Amino acid sequence: MKKVVLLILSLASLMSCATKKQILYFQDAETMDQAAIQETFEPIIEPNDILHISISSIDNEVVKPFERVTGLENNVGNSNPGLQGYLVDAEGMIRFPVLGDVSVAGKTRGEVQTILKEKLSEYIKDVVVDVRIMNFKITVLGQVNNPGVYAVKDERITLPEAIGLAGDFTLDGNRNEVVIIRENDGKRIVGRVDFTQTDFFNSRFYFLKQNDVVYVEPSLKGVKKSGFLPDIPALLSLVTVVLSTVIILTR
Repeated sequence: MKKVVLLILSLASLMSCATKKQILYFQDAETMDQAAIQETFEPIIEPNDILHISISSIDNEVVKPFERVTGLENNVGNSNPGLQGYLVDAEGMIRFPVLGDVSVAGKTRGEVQTILKEKLSEYIKDVVVDVRIMNFKITVLGQVNNPGVYAVKDERITLPEAIGLAGDFTLDGNRNEVVIIRENDGKRIVGRVDFTQTDFFNSRFYFLKQNDVVYVEPSLKGVKKSGFLPDIPALLSLVTVVLSTVIILTR
């Protein structure tokens, strides 16, 4: 009988362990050797973004009519009162002092800087324009060690960096099924990424956009640990093996 008990315990422990293929990241990493790296990513400005726009010149007096402090910076966690927040409205416009409405949605920061510089050059000869997205943030949820909302200051973050920022997967995180939820042109897009493979390095979800939500699903092991899903096939297999062993040992 002791042999039967030991056999049951051994089988149960094997069933509770994750396999190497379920845990290891980038299992086909050798396929990436010498692969070209995408360096041209720039976020696209969208409605409801808040832009920090600063302009400067050798003569500060000529700049003053174009400066505006909106107080929006306090709503996005920035304590620097010198930053100017411009909200992109539903039509993709910002209201800029003197210039009036300026269309910015669907453009990169560099493109908006060029547009504003051209318009301001009519008034300021040596104008310098800098544009930043103040509300660039991502949300990481699910089976990571530190879920939460993370502000991204340099406006450039990859999916692996986001997982690292959130403290990596928990042991119960499903590396084969990482979900990215993204809003694009008024539509919600859902993508799924397998972290055990490297093909997502070339996908549209490798670089995250502002307000992306990353959700790490629990693995089957994690679901079973929660008590919501008993592993019926495994239990039946275990019972079958045990009964067969008892029959053999009692003959």
